[in-house]
Amino acid sequence: MGGSVLHADDMSVQVLAPGTGKTRTGRLSAYLRDERPHGSSSPPAVLYRYTPDRRGEHPRAHLAGFRGALHADGYAGFDDLYDGGHVSEVACWAHVRRKFFDLHASGDAPLATEAVRRIGLLYDVERGIRGWPPDERACERQHHARPVLDELHAWFTATLGRIPGRGDLAAATRYALSRWQVLTRYVADGRPETDNNAVERAIRPLTLGRKNWLFAGYSDRRRG
Repeated sequence: MGGSVLHADDMSVQVLAPGTGKTRTGRLSAYLRDERPHGSSSPPAVLYRYTPDRRGEHPRAHLAGFRGALHADGYAGFDDLYDGGHVSEVACWAHVRRKFFDLHASGDAPLATEAVRRIGLLYDVERGIRGWPPDERACERQHHARPVLDELHAWFTATLGRIPGRGDLAAATRYALSRWQVLTRYVADGRPETDNNAVERAIRPLTLGRKNWLFAGYSDRRRG
């Protein structure tokens, strides 16, 4: 929590509900710090926290002392943290790309294919600056990613005006435009990433394990 950039994600988990013979749905949250992409030698770390539900009070308590940029996926439970001014939201380009890629994969969506290509240009910039110091990364992003983003915003806006408003392509485009400010925040700061993939990788083993262990047990701390 002492870093300047965190990645956050969560997943549902079935937990035994004592005395009912049933399970209830809890949450496992992951908070990851990895500063290696912007040249730091600090070791990466991930913290997992269990909560009985997804109320916003839990992440607010977990991140009460954090100050910096938070990679997250639009979860409303973080909103109070952003409103306080100590935490800035950084959205995930992988989530945006995924919506278009699913359409592109159908093989009959040339506009979705074009969106995937344009988003890929942002990742081309990132591959060239991985491990650079923050100030140099920010400079490269301003010179190379900013023009791509400006053109992409104009293209999204124009595309939205000529496609059916109720289709999946329009929904994906509206999502990108509605999140534009937090999607582009990374450009001015060399520390955040373009996406939240780092913490998704950290939580994936739990997601895979969930298919095998089906539910978690229950511990009564009052005993023993």
